[in-house]
Amino acid sequence: MFLNKLTILNFKNIEQEELIFSQKLNCFTGLNGAGKTNLLDAIYYLSFCKSYFNYSDATSIKHDSDFFMLKATFNRLDKNEEVACSFKKGKKKTFKRNSKDYKKLSEHIGLLPLVIISPDDSKLIKNGAEERRKFIDLVISQYDREYLSILINYNRILSQRNKLLKDAGIYKKYDRDTLLIYNEQLSALGERIFTRRNKFTNNLIPIFQDFYKFISQANENVSLAYKSQISEGNMLELLNNNIDKDLTLTYTGIGVHRDDLVFKIDDFSLNKTASQGQQKTFLIALKFAEFSFIQKVSKLKPILLLDDIFDKFDRKRVRKIMELTTGDDFGQIFISDTSKERVANILSETGIEYKLFELEKGSVTEK
Repeated sequence: MFLNKLTILNFKNIEQEELIFSQKLNCFTGLNGAGKTNLLDAIYYLSFCKSYFNYSDATSIKHDSDFFMLKATFNRLDKNEEVACSFKKGKKKTFKRNSKDYKKLSEHIGLLPLVIISPDDSKLIKNGAEERRKFIDLVISQYDREYLSILINYNRILSQRNKLLKDAGIYKKYDRDTLLIYNEQLSALGERIFTRRNKFTNNLIPIFQDFYKFISQANENVSLAYKSQISEGNMLELLNNNIDKDLTLTYTGIGVHRDDLVFKIDDFSLNKTASQGQQKTFLIALKFAEFSFIQKVSKLKPILLLDDIFDKFDRKRVRKIMELTTGDDFGQIFISDTSKERVANILSETGIEYKLFELEKGSVTEK
């Protein structure tokens, strides 16, 4: 699978561009703020119906405009797929596949598998458990459409249960029968989510560890583990036994919405003990494992976006990363970097043909 053509109108700092890409390797260079990451985010947006960087749709519109539009032609299984998205302030976002509107955006997820590696990934280590749950959910949703539906329903019922608990705190009364019904619904969906997350993590771990060893060429041991309250017992029993505490807290304290991934290096917390280089290698290995896993289950090579990953890496690790990504296991790749010379030197060692695009203040020039 690959992206052939991309049209951008009023997306972030990019006013209007139409670009044709190499099926293998494409490089965006330019100073910080030139728009390199915005280009990558436009590609991400067309795969996931949203920005990778948690921007609202309104903030993705160029400052002096009131709408943006993205359109692209992908080659998927030797068939062209045209995907288009537009958003206007005060209006509902539209998303189309081959000129036909989606009824629900969730129907699009997984059609165009994609993996991004970015400095923003550090939030997986630095931020709370919600970021790591999002990582798990986004990967599974790319190959398991039923999972996304289950997750959406779980979050809807969780919101209803939390409202009941909040109202009980205000009015000092509640409908216990309704609360018990919510418990049954949440537990049925939560057990299914737990099973899928647990299976995914167990399959991902050995792939991730192999990638880390290859990139780092080091002896340290890294690990990740799936942590869930549901592994401690039946979710329905846990919810029922926790009712009094939930009423005091006025929110649901038990469930898969509290799950987490635990990252370690040599049995110590990655966040507290690992160097910046080790953390960065950990995250890149994790994302490569994601790529490999999605490719295996979907039978498609995801598009790979590498956003400014060469900064602060020594030449040996950069060479290992390029050795991986330019091999037959990977498909189309997009790379951004502030240094055109650094990119040219790195790519000259691979011997692979590539396209180079230079950005300046949101304007793109093919070199």
